[in-house]
This record gives sequence, structure tokens and C-alpha cells, in this order.
Amino acid sequence: MTTSARLADLLRSDGFAFVGSEEMRRTLERDGGLGDWRAFAGSWDDLGLDTYMADGGRYRKRRFAAFAATADGIVRKPHQPHYQSRDYNSLNGGIERWFEPIESGIAAGPSMRGILALCQSLFEQLSTITQWHVETHQFRIEARAGTEGRPTPEGMHRDGVDFVLVLLIGRRNIARGVTTTHDLSGKVLGSFTLTDPLDAALVDDRRVMHGVTAVEPLDAREPGFRDVLVVTFRRE
Repeated sequence: MTTSARLADLLRSDGFAFVGSEEMRRTLERDGGLGDWRAFAGSWDDLGLDTYMADGGRYRKRRFAAFAATADGIVRKPHQPHYQSRDYNSLNGGIERWFEPIESGIAAGPSMRGILALCQSLFEQLSTITQWHVETHQFRIEARAGTEGRPTPEGMHRDGVDFVLVLLIGRRNIARGVTTTHDLSGKVLGSFTLTDPLDAALVDDRRVMHGVTAVEPLDAREPGFRDVLVVTFRRE
């Protein structure tokens, strides 16, 4: 059974799946991805500050890009704002949020293209949708002594899309950051920590809520951070 088929079965039965880094790496490399991984991961060092944090936090940096995914392929859309209703994001929702765009070379490179193609192949096994609006978010959550970083400051939530991928790019000097999934009644379904680059969580956002605990530095004398790529697919 291919990785895509196995993950489709897990999402179909459980509403979420954890993918270890080695399996994700083999899958992406087999399909021609990750040729620019060093530059791809390095681009997280050049993210802009998220100035929309309603909790006053200055611990989150990000870049953003939107794509259209159809049977003809995946094409980047003109730069646009990210929007969530307050039904899905009670902290920061209800407004258009403009973030710096993901750099063109990163968005068009083999790592991003391979990740998006894998998502499209997987999610189309679970839905009749063939035209998708895709959003990609580069996140860096920083933590320093006395100041924790909050990967999901809105708490346990849904994103208001169909499917979500959270892919770990790297983490340095960080404790915690545990991902937990709940069904819509609040029952805990699973809990795991993304620790190695390319560890990934996949979520059927129509059926499952997810959240990540705050992170703090292991060594209080040094800053720490958690870098992830979040990809969302929803019906166009």
C-alpha cells in the first residue's frame, strides 16, 4: 500500500493521521521533491512579524501564499489576504490579514510543489472535490525565558477548511508543542509531538479539531523556535 493510500485510510477512519519524518521523506523524494530542502527550510529565517495577534503577542512570524489546485495542476494565485471568520478563529478572525508573500523561488521549488502535489493526491481520495483553494503558511513560533510561544493561540479549533497538513520544518531549544486532536464533541482522539523535520500531522477539518500546546525554551539562556508549514485545502 502506498503512503498516500495508507494515510487516506487513516483519515477516513480516524479523521487524523501522524506521519513520521522518514516515511514523509521517502514519499516526497520518490516523487521528485525536496531537491531544494536546504533553501526551503532556510527561508524560515526570513519571515515577517505577525502584527495581527489580538493577545498582544510578538512571538509569531509568518509568510503566506495561495494556490489553485485542479486536474490541470497547481498554480499560484495573486497575493491576497488570509481570512477566517470568528466562528473558526475567535481570537484573530473576522478581518482580512495581509502577510508578506512566500518568496517566489520557495513557492515554485520542488519541496513546496512536492508537498502540495502529495496533499492533492491524498485529499482527492477522500472527496469528490477537484477544484481546490489552497493556502500555505510559513510559521515560526518563538519562545524566550519568561515568554512562551503559542502555536495555536486560539486554542482547540477547526480552520474552516476541508483538510489540513502541518509539516515540521525544524525546532531548536524547544520543549512541549504537543499536538492533540479532538472530535467535535470534545473527545480526545490522539496526541503526539512533531519532533523531527518532516514529521507531519494531517487532519480532516470537517470532523476533527486540533490544537498545539505552548512552547518554551529548554535552555532559558537561549531563544528557541518551532518552524512549521501549514497547508489547507478547501473547496474552491
